[in-house]
Amino acid sequence: MTMSPQEASARCRAICGMAPVIPVLVVDDVAHARPLAEALVAGGLPVLEVTLRTPAALAAIAEMARVPGAVVGAGTLLRPDDVTAAVAAGATFGVSPGATDALIDAALAAGLPLLPGAVTASEVMHLLERGFDMLKFFPAEPAGGRAALSALAGPLPQAAFCPTGGITAANAPGYLALQNVVCVGGSWVAPKTMLAAGDRAGITALARAAAALREGPAL
Repeated sequence: MTMSPQEASARCRAICGMAPVIPVLVVDDVAHARPLAEALVAGGLPVLEVTLRTPAALAAIAEMARVPGAVVGAGTLLRPDDVTAAVAAGATFGVSPGATDALIDAALAAGLPLLPGAVTASEVMHLLERGFDMLKFFPAEPAGGRAALSALAGPLPQAAFCPTGGITAANAPGYLALQNVVCVGGSWVAPKTMLAAGDRAGITALARAAAALREGPAL
């Protein structure tokens, strides 16, 4: 089902507005997928990004997609083939560290809402020209963090962002206070130590704290 860039971006903005934090997840063992998703959703973080960085990622997406209340997306989309695989696994949105026209076209053709990455004014302008106004800002901290995002808001106020990369529980509130930030992406809510130990209660507690970082979405 073909999707227009405007439809894709509006859908991504709505997804990003569901909670202040999107967990960015690297899943090595598919057996962890469903319990992890259940723990995060129970803590108030329904939107989950599973990065395509491990052999278990696609199977993990399929498992997480079965969890009631979970909105599961595929991260680290780099090529059109990644889009095809993500859709087949049950992903309802995609995230890319950057953006190429080939990747954008593949996502739109597949009807997969895409959160494309941008870090410079030129990259943001290109994506705005293509019809995308909900973007990923990556890598956030190395690229200038809050100061860079605040500067982009002046000439490009129509662009909204989900900054990812170096976001922590400590610096997330500062990002969320920016007018052009809808949510942040971070991995701190699902530490590998807790995952390996099966500490679902601990992950839920971290998710609950993250979900409380801001009252309501900045739409």
